[in-house]
Amino acid sequence: MDENSSLNMLCDANLYLDAFNKCKKGSIWKESVQRYEMNLLKNIDHQITAIQNGTYEQLPFNEFPLNERGKTREIKAIHIEDRVVLRNLCDNILTPSIKKYLIYDNGASVKGKGIHFTRKRFETHLHKYYREHGSNEGYILLMDFTKFFDNIQHNKLVSEYEQRINDEDLIGFLRKVIDAFKIDVSYMSEDEYKYCLNSVYNALEYAKIDKSLLTGEKYMKKSIGIGSQISQISGLLFPTRIDSYCKIVKSLHYYGRYMDDTYIIHESKEYLKELLHEINKICDGYGIFINHKKTQIVKLTKTFTFLKTRYNLTDTGKVIKRINKDSITRERRKLKKFRKMLNEGKITYPEIEEAYHSWRGNLRYYSAYNVMKNMDKLFNELFIKPFIKEAYYETKISRN
Repeated sequence: MDENSSLNMLCDANLYLDAFNKCKKGSIWKESVQRYEMNLLKNIDHQITAIQNGTYEQLPFNEFPLNERGKTREIKAIHIEDRVVLRNLCDNILTPSIKKYLIYDNGASVKGKGIHFTRKRFETHLHKYYREHGSNEGYILLMDFTKFFDNIQHNKLVSEYEQRINDEDLIGFLRKVIDAFKIDVSYMSEDEYKYCLNSVYNALEYAKIDKSLLTGEKYMKKSIGIGSQISQISGLLFPTRIDSYCKIVKSLHYYGRYMDDTYIIHESKEYLKELLHEINKICDGYGIFINHKKTQIVKLTKTFTFLKTRYNLTDTGKVIKRINKDSITRERRKLKKFRKMLNEGKITYPEIEEAYHSWRGNLRYYSAYNVMKNMDKLFNELFIKPFIKEAYYETKISRN
């Protein structure tokens, strides 16, 4: 390993201690994390030695489906040993190396940004567009990628890192980390295998395949899964060519991206149609697939949805935000399920109250007076009124 390589930073024990302390937040209750901490210095020394000797290998992923906000995802969770290594890699090497190449309006997985930052920038762009044009006449292109993380090709991803990091040792280690996500496609015929990189891969469908067919004879170097910090950083970086094309080449001020969700605001519908065609060409070269069912061009005078929030830009320039209907439906179902769990003794009332107030607190970002009123009514009917009624009868019986 070159003494000037950034990989030496990955062998700094103090940075490992800091990485572990970050990793254990929210997961210290896990047996694996406690076991790792019992021999912390020994484990860190073992990992540093393996990296220096070039013998470091990631442990197999823990794979499982996760249903979040009504959407099922296939998660590839990594062990605490590897999580510490990747935390150190991402926080101290990758993020500082690529951050200067990211546009300001790329809001995901960067310290100081996030989903609220992106929504705020989106509203800022709507206001600026209105002030520039004096009306809400115009269009917005809302673009979405199909199975974004599933279809990131390893060679193309490593190439993106190579263009921004001039360190052979680090790139070699990074390639090893990314290749750990490769997919066993031994079940494919020779023709299918030949074109698999240019076909849409779906991790949820792949999980249904008979495991006896996965013999390790053929691998597809595509997909970076979900559940790892390296996946988030890579998802942030991979489409930057699209960001640069729109922001720099096309000089589009009203453009923003949050992972695979992108918006572009412009006065001309025809311009946005042509721009989408040009972006599609870039995507073809990267192996990214635009989801044409979800991608749409909408009038600014209509209601449109971005990042699970419904927006209206009024003719006076006011931006009205409403909570997504699916979120309301899920919360109503959740409260009814909580009522059943409470009756069965599987959950306590304080836990239910905390969960509900957490969801309710998020409504302050929306125009949601009636939603709040109706949800409070349901909460009272499910939990407060039965409690008052029960307390009333208990008091009456004790008096008699």
